[in-house]
Amino acid sequence: MRIKFEPERSVQTLLSVGTDTSAATIEWTMSLLLNHPDVLKKARAETNLILPSRLYSTVPLLLPHESSDDTTIGGYHVPRQTMLVVNAWAIHRDPKVWDDPTSFKPERFEGLMKGGHEAYNYKFVQFGLGRRACPGAGLADRVMGLVLAALIQCFEWERISEEEVDMSQGTGITMPKAKPLEAMCKSRHSLSTLLSQL
Repeated sequence: MRIKFEPERSVQTLLSVGTDTSAATIEWTMSLLLNHPDVLKKARAETNLILPSRLYSTVPLLLPHESSDDTTIGGYHVPRQTMLVVNAWAIHRDPKVWDDPTSFKPERFEGLMKGGHEAYNYKFVQFGLGRRACPGAGLADRVMGLVLAALIQCFEWERISEEEVDMSQGTGITMPKAKPLEAMCKSRHSLSTLLSQL
């Protein structure tokens, strides 16, 4: 099969992959924070906290790869030229890999920035692995951290009702929430102070 390089489509793909996944990640993270106000308070006190998107991966299946040689993966024989797809969603919820995998526990990542990513190699694969991993991973990590920190620091957030935010998953290549997040926010004193200094 021959693939034709189309620069315009490549640019469109890069832009949509970067924006769709980032928006979905922010929506999932804000939903989790609204359902866990104690964590939201802690995050507000420590606005440089970056919350990884392990529990609700916005891209559940990573891009397909083709095996270049016969190999064995997880005890299975994989012939040359076999299409392989990594199920990041399953890895991020695997009880053999994660303690209490379906619980929202951001504290499990607290030492990550100090100790490096070595502790999570092959566990935390939201950007893929190896030389074909997402080239925007570093930018996405920084943008997510800055956007979430700004949202948490500058606004008071509340759910619109006493009920927890619905965490049902939608469908698609990127995995959006089934129901869009609705929340109430009001600016905090820090935002008013910041704007008055401009």
